[in-house]
Amino acid sequence: MARAPFFWENMVERKTILSHDGVRISYQSLGEKGKRVVALANGLGGRLYAWAPLIEALLPEYRIISWHYRGLFSSETPKSIRRLAIPNHAEDLKQILDKEGVEEASVVGWSMGVQVALEFAVLYPEHLEKMVLINGTYGHALATGFQPLFPIPGMAMGLHYGIDFLRRHPKLTRWAGKLPATDAMSRILGQGYSLVRKNPQITPAFQQYVKDVLGESVSNYLRLFQELDAHSTIHHLPDITHPALIIWGDLDPLTPAYLSRRMKRRLKNSESVHYRLGTHFVLLEYPKKVSSRVKRFLDSTVIPVER
Repeated sequence: MARAPFFWENMVERKTILSHDGVRISYQSLGEKGKRVVALANGLGGRLYAWAPLIEALLPEYRIISWHYRGLFSSETPKSIRRLAIPNHAEDLKQILDKEGVEEASVVGWSMGVQVALEFAVLYPEHLEKMVLINGTYGHALATGFQPLFPIPGMAMGLHYGIDFLRRHPKLTRWAGKLPATDAMSRILGQGYSLVRKNPQITPAFQQYVKDVLGESVSNYLRLFQELDAHSTIHHLPDITHPALIIWGDLDPLTPAYLSRRMKRRLKNSESVHYRLGTHFVLLEYPKKVSSRVKRFLDSTVIPVER
């Protein structure tokens, strides 16, 4: 099932910057200069198509900027793999904003993007207006991933060992991605998920995501999972005073709901909304509700909190 083009896709400007350590970063912008800016920090392996409901809600009142994380898709891989760490991605966003002449932006993060958004808040608080944190965590992602109720001893190390094996055999993973059976399975799963959630856009989005993840960037994709586990901002949360909206699904197995509740308790200036039957993909499961709630939050007047 081919994905139908979105009305805004022909508006996207595709550009590059050379980051501070010489890595070429690909980014996208749409909307008029001079409007308030929203930076979309992707989930791991996601791209603009995953944000379609939110982009449609925010245009034309906002200018939207997003980027491919270093090592993924059309952004270059750094010479040192250590430069795939979460702070590097936050630094890349700052350089993109500098190039675009943007002094202050709101950052909307989904999954991995939540950790990037929180790191940006820590590194560049004067350049952040608001944050929206969707289906994410403050850090140590493998320590809680696939553990929806409570951490399971040994799970994190087991996931690391599995990732190490796959990273040593990238051809095996890419080969699996090219199998007709893999494409058929992603289509069947996507269609079932679309039927349950009553959103036909889920099928092509799911198929595209599987194809992207199992593509040429798969080794870096796996490494980024490990960087998400190595990173944490939990000790910084009480010092972040920017307005924050935290959104989660109670059935999220990847970044369990208790992590979002923990962020809500530790962020001084935060509000939240959750969906009882939502999973890790609430934006696709409840596109109108989530997009409307995010826009209402971004539209609201900032109430400063003493730092």
